Amino acid sequence: MHALIFMERRECDISGEAEVVFTVEKLSFDIVIIGSGIAGLRSAIEAAQVSGGKASVAVVTKVQAMRSHSVSAEGGTAAVLHPDKGDTFESHIYDTIKGSDFLADQDAVDFFVRAMPAEIYRLDHWGMPWSRTEDGRIAQRNFGGYNFPRATFAADRVGFFEMQTLYDTSRKFDNIQFFQEWFVTSLVVDHGVLRGLTAVDMKTGRFYAIQAKAGVIATGGAGRLYRFATYGYSSTPDGLSLAYHAGVPIMDMEFVQFHPTGLIPSGILITEGARGDGAVLLNNQGERFMKKYAPEKLDLASRDVVSRSIMTEIKEGRGFKDQTSGMDHVLLDLRPIGPEKIKSNLTGIREIAIKFKGIDPIDEPLPVRPVCHYTMGGVRTNLHAETQIAGLWSAGESACVSINGANRLGANSTAECLVFGAQSGEGAAKYALTQSAHTLDFHAIEVEEKRLFDRILHGGGSENPYEVRDQLQTIMDSYAYVYRDGAGLTEGLKRLRELHKTTYQHVDDQANEYNSNFINVLELEAMFEIAEIVLAGGLARTESRGAHSRTDYPKRDDTNWLKHTLAYYGTDGPRFEYAPVTITQFQPTERHY
Repeated sequence: MHALIFMERRECDISGEAEVVFTVEKLSFDIVIIGSGIAGLRSAIEAAQVSGGKASVAVVTKVQAMRSHSVSAEGGTAAVLHPDKGDTFESHIYDTIKGSDFLADQDAVDFFVRAMPAEIYRLDHWGMPWSRTEDGRIAQRNFGGYNFPRATFAADRVGFFEMQTLYDTSRKFDNIQFFQEWFVTSLVVDHGVLRGLTAVDMKTGRFYAIQAKAGVIATGGAGRLYRFATYGYSSTPDGLSLAYHAGVPIMDMEFVQFHPTGLIPSGILITEGARGDGAVLLNNQGERFMKKYAPEKLDLASRDVVSRSIMTEIKEGRGFKDQTSGMDHVLLDLRPIGPEKIKSNLTGIREIAIKFKGIDPIDEPLPVRPVCHYTMGGVRTNLHAETQIAGLWSAGESACVSINGANRLGANSTAECLVFGAQSGEGAAKYALTQSAHTLDFHAIEVEEKRLFDRILHGGGSENPYEVRDQLQTIMDSYAYVYRDGAGLTEGLKRLRELHKTTYQHVDDQANEYNSNFINVLELEAMFEIAEIVLAGGLARTESRGAHSRTDYPKRDDTNWLKHTLAYYGTDGPRFEYAPVTITQFQPTERHY
């Protein structure tokens, strides 16, 4: 890696003040990976290995690496590990396609499922402390929508241990360098080829251009578009916005997953592993109500089915109301699991329940309701994680392959990060080794510097960005939740656009060092863009499929809507096109659980 300073003068401004010297520090790497979650770390390791140490790899992350949101994953990572006990690739493939409500690309699902077992064993060799059966084999638990217990787990701290294992492994490579607490502001693309990116070092406030032969977006999902969400506060759609502005379509963004069991009022996830281990959902009449909605799978139906069932119970008066927050909810009863198994398999959940709700799940049920948990949509890629921009890949929740279609099965997300993180790292490394050093368009970098510091950091306006963010989240919670309709989506889109028009980019804090106010305003612009895609894409899709459930169009419409939504950037809002779903083996049928 090389660093150097280059400068260029700007014309004096209209006030007649002396001309300003524009200074940017330039860094040069073969591969730059944006994001340090499971997908980003897996990509970095693969790139370092595939290149044989020849390629320099930068991991740029707006948080400290081990604070990436992947650490919060709880329940499991899906893979076919025990064919001798009856599990098969075909079963995992079909469960995933059925769970997607047949919107998944079946060639991508096939590739993903067959690649996963090797990832589980690779992590095991790197030191991952998988939970074990009594005979020492890697243990697996039941998860919703599966016909076999194939969720590989490490108690209820899967994400933390996977992150720890990957981060420790990444530190073994001298050619991987971390840039922690850096915020990427733009991709530099020239004639459809990635040349690099620009970023702000949050610790100093200095502006950088990073020259790169290849890049990977692994920035996670867009869950903080919603207030009631399982995501960390840093989970904003920055990476999606980067690709969107660079000309890459955002695919299937109207499909937002609501996990059935978010602890109220915090929204903290209560893992599906609890229901996999025997927990049950109850209404205010003490009924195990999933018998009505999914008589075969009961509480382990797919997440979209369970979430809709909970909201139906609440709407029809069979829910509870929290006296403090006023939130409607049902109960998740862990007591059938038994105290000892709760203590061994669900230690984190028990700790969360006690700390955040004052309830010990060994003694009484937990109040839960559907909570924003995952975005099925993202940056469009192929099954090798490539985007349509030469030299740019994307992996993990920021990407849309699509293996999840209209609804993701639990335990497939961390698995997706591993498989396609590896694909992106391998592809980026092989590509970078064939490229000569790219040059950066200095004019584009100067335009970006003016946008950031003249228009935003030193810009005008009186709107409080945190109040604006709160209003944006209220719109999404109100009009794009578990159940939607055309009137609500239209109203939500209208309010979002009005809010955006009246919002001035305004930063009170003018400090250089650790200016989180500045970063939050930058995040807000990405939130507006991607929220608009969710609402407009959902309004256009006049059917119910998976997590997109419209009360005014309650049926799935394969004749008109068995297709992917592609949103392209436009100055007046997203422009939509559509692409066919790849069907190789399983024709769409009505889903029953």
